[in-house]
Amino acid sequence: MSHSAQLKKAVADRRALLVPGVMNALAARIADDIGFEALYVTGAGVTNAYLGLPDVALLSLSQLADHVAAIRNITEKPLIVDGDTGFGNAVNVWHTIRTLERTGASAVQLEDQVFPKRCGHFEGKDVIPADEMAQKIHAAVDARHDPDLQIIARTDAYAILGFEAAVERAARYIEAGADITFVEAPRQRDEIATITKRLTAPQLVNMVIGGKTPPISYADLQQAGVAIVLYANAALQGAILGIQNALEHLRSRKLISEQDGIVASFAERQRLVGKDQIDAFEAKYASKEVAE
Repeated sequence: MSHSAQLKKAVADRRALLVPGVMNALAARIADDIGFEALYVTGAGVTNAYLGLPDVALLSLSQLADHVAAIRNITEKPLIVDGDTGFGNAVNVWHTIRTLERTGASAVQLEDQVFPKRCGHFEGKDVIPADEMAQKIHAAVDARHDPDLQIIARTDAYAILGFEAAVERAARYIEAGADITFVEAPRQRDEIATITKRLTAPQLVNMVIGGKTPPISYADLQQAGVAIVLYANAALQGAILGIQNALEHLRSRKLISEQDGIVASFAERQRLVGKDQIDAFEAKYASKEVAE
């Protein structure tokens, strides 16, 4: 079964598929190694980790596609890719879907914010007209070659227009062809169950650590009938803390070792990046002259 078909089946089961965000190929290797079924290529995470800048539409399509290709190169797991606003109008969305599908996406998320977009948990957002977003979804559906590639439509209308408007927009996007919808940043726990009951398509819930949505237990999200539970930047926030702790230790003590227990071992680092596989390739493809 292809990676896109695997994801489509898991989503159809509406079993609260737990998906971590990954900001680069190393994070993807770690998440794959731990055993997650699918991964989310986070636009915010890539922007933070690659550019060292906030999530305010500074990442280009080519930069995102390079990251997706690198991640696809090291994992067979389904990849949900954050396509932001599609990098422009409906025609740009068509190109975005074609590009991300070729680089290994199993699903692509698009959102209805005005460009330049902002993180869904920032203030100062605005949304485009629902009809304009519907046309972007039509373009996305037309662009895909693989019918199992899923289009995820996110609405940020809650913060600007309120809960009812956000749900109505999500319903409009389902009519336009979205396979999954995603109401960003609900602020009340009971709103999640309302969303899943009122909308016919599978729902994604984004649990942003420290964001506007309150912490909700996995069991409650399962009970609500959520299809995907996303922790888009748990890995990134964990990595930030790990880097800070390791470097503060080094700065203060002028020495750091495996025995300190705050860094992965050299052997674990090599295992995670597949050094043994490269060693095997070198042995297999060595010339006779080198071998002799």
